[in-house]
Amino acid sequence: MSATITFSVVGTGHIGKRHMAMIGNHPEARLVSICDEVSSQVPDVSSDVKVFSNLDDLLASGQVGEVVCIATPNGFHEEMAIKALQAGKNVVIEKPMALTKAGCERIIFEALNRHKQVFCVMQNRYSPPSVWLKQLMTDGTLGKVFQVQINCYWNRDSRYYKPGNWHGVKELDGGTLFTQFSHFIDIMYWLFGDISNIQSQMISHNHEGLTEFEDSGNIFFDFVNGGKGCFNFSTSCWNQNLESSLTIIGEKGSVKVGGQYMNEVEFCHVENYTMPELPPSAPPNDYGAYKGSAANHHFIFENVIDVLKGRAPITTNALEGLKVVDIIERMYDSAN
Repeated sequence: MSATITFSVVGTGHIGKRHMAMIGNHPEARLVSICDEVSSQVPDVSSDVKVFSNLDDLLASGQVGEVVCIATPNGFHEEMAIKALQAGKNVVIEKPMALTKAGCERIIFEALNRHKQVFCVMQNRYSPPSVWLKQLMTDGTLGKVFQVQINCYWNRDSRYYKPGNWHGVKELDGGTLFTQFSHFIDIMYWLFGDISNIQSQMISHNHEGLTEFEDSGNIFFDFVNGGKGCFNFSTSCWNQNLESSLTIIGEKGSVKVGGQYMNEVEFCHVENYTMPELPPSAPPNDYGAYKGSAANHHFIFENVIDVLKGRAPITTNALEGLKVVDIIERMYDSAN
């Protein structure tokens, strides 16, 4: 493995540009090429970074990095990840890993055959409240978990769902749970494990004509490891985001993490426990920018480089990426 890990970024919209910035800021990373079919969103780059209009030309050029970052619309993730793996490259895949569990399995199968790594981008795991919650669950500080409630109430309107954009098109977007709230389903799975006995109700309050799928839902389930859960979501809030919150009712206490992006501890009352002072969370971004968690993306690329240099394990591996998609798929299946 060379001293510098080389990268290619496929898809240079908001998230792709964020990937490019993180690569450019890391002393052990170098961007060698980018690719996007939409020429208007390709940024200016230095002369040593090659620009391509499609993935096939990039992979055939010999100007492709050791790692290919997939930051394209959701519906392209599976196909592009498999092509990059078949070319002998490691891949970083923005959420969701794919739009079906079967698609995730095909990616994993290809990665195992090629002996390559698949990194799934779930940067919200790195926020200080998320790290704190993980420690509480690992240590068993709350005792048995009785109930968990997750509320995700955001605004996505005509400013976001613009004509001709992939957002809102079911084949490319997948639905609200895939594009807006999969990070929080990942946090739920990371903290509490798998779910069963899913009962979902989904509806579109004010997105008729904007999207091909629901804007709101209420989902009830059991945790396999014990306890009841519910996930309530909506993108029909007027004008701006309201909250993304997680409340845990446990045997030995209760906690709530809220804010727009689960970035603020709002309540902690636990037996024989003193709440530690957490590092500050990154402030929320402007409307729609980088899904509200851009400041944590650098942790993803630090982990990619550490893994490829043999210094650390993957923080969000392909099986975890698959489980998030599997849970979302079952939530939708229940509603249908």
